[in-house]
Amino acid sequence: MSKHTEISKLLADPKIGEAYTVKGWVRAFRANRFISLNDGSTINNLQAVVDFENFDSELLKRVSFHSCIQINGQLIESQGSGQAVELVVESIEILGDNNAEEYGLQPKRQTMEYLREKAHLRMRTNTLSAVFRIRHAISFAVHKYFNDHGYYYLHTPIITGSDAEGAGEMFQVTSLDVENPPKDENGKVDYKEDFFGKATNLTVSGQLQGEIGALALGKIYTFGPTFRAENSHTSRHLSEFWMIEPEVAFCDIHGNMDLAEDFSKYLINYVLDNYPDDLAVLDKRIQELEKNMKKEDRRPMGLVETLKFVVENNFERITYTEAINILRNSKPFKKGKFEFEPEWGKDLQAEHERFLVEKKFKRPVIVRDYPKGFKAFYMRLNEDNETVAAMDVLFPGIGEVIGGAQREERHDVLVGRMKAMDVHQEELWWYLELRKFGGCPHAGFGLGFERMVLFITGMENIRDVIPFPRTPGKAEF
Repeated sequence: MSKHTEISKLLADPKIGEAYTVKGWVRAFRANRFISLNDGSTINNLQAVVDFENFDSELLKRVSFHSCIQINGQLIESQGSGQAVELVVESIEILGDNNAEEYGLQPKRQTMEYLREKAHLRMRTNTLSAVFRIRHAISFAVHKYFNDHGYYYLHTPIITGSDAEGAGEMFQVTSLDVENPPKDENGKVDYKEDFFGKATNLTVSGQLQGEIGALALGKIYTFGPTFRAENSHTSRHLSEFWMIEPEVAFCDIHGNMDLAEDFSKYLINYVLDNYPDDLAVLDKRIQELEKNMKKEDRRPMGLVETLKFVVENNFERITYTEAINILRNSKPFKKGKFEFEPEWGKDLQAEHERFLVEKKFKRPVIVRDYPKGFKAFYMRLNEDNETVAAMDVLFPGIGEVIGGAQREERHDVLVGRMKAMDVHQEELWWYLELRKFGGCPHAGFGLGFERMVLFITGMENIRDVIPFPRTPGKAEF
């Protein structure tokens, strides 16, 4: 295979007069003269100029939309507008023909719903290629941030026998014959005969195991797939998604909030600094989508402007009790515009979160100290005995992006919480022992990776920021 230069590198450091070999997919071939070529390394295309009199007409007919070709040529300063340089074509080799009549993509705007049915092709579009380059950038930035701050990357189990969330909506893992499973004396499935000797599931969180790492290594983070068998079809939910979960020894709820804010801003800044061209394409897409909308339905700021605003301003920090009071004193509540009444002791609804973020404070908001009644058993009980040291980070347009807490390090209090919430101590004996053998105050959070990608790219549906979405009834590709 002949060597070639990636288009991103050529455009970043163009050497006029030099010979180049490039490979890629044809985005357009105008007037049998101008080839617009893209190889996926950048959102920007390279223009190649063909003197059709020097080429076989049958060869040029094969240079069609999204056919794959190799071009050899000399780089010159562009003779036209729209690009700084262009490649004068000396030879063309067809690497892969494309039957344009049967091809699933056409050189026109496609709906996101249609593109989801063409997941094997959709990354070739400008919008989705920009999204997935940015997804890569955020993923890289996650590892760089934690590495540079002294955290250790911990791989926690994907198959687990515990339910960290207590939600019960988990995918079961078994090697038993589902048509004829072994039964015990009570006629129930005998999981002692299963591969692991007990019932196991795909994980919903690596947090509990992450605490083991934090109480040995000081600061760890996980970054892996998680699974929830929730029959939800909303634009914010997936059945398979990725979670980032740092866990930090000697950290309280306030240090946890500091980490969440600093980490979020770092990820956004990394994309702003390194992928401006992709962001510009996504920003323009939003402007085009909103140009016929009513003013009140449009975003208050453009995508790039929003991202810069978030990193340049402090996140608002309030308690859950303060949030409830703000909501109950708000005009929407007094005018009966909330579908759900904001009431102390009940979780905040999406409409409440959006009011706090988009109307009241107009910036990300961290809400802390939630009532213990609807929070997990492992969250540290506050001195009032009514709330726990939990926190949620709310972003505009998305709602909750991060959820975390200071963990309950007191053995007796944790046992009491587990009893009150009917959490089986036998299954989590090791979790309790962490509190007996050199336990310490510690905290952590979970960041839904796709939700952060959704916010940074400005996309509307979470299924469009993961390459192969898994949702109820959908496991294709």
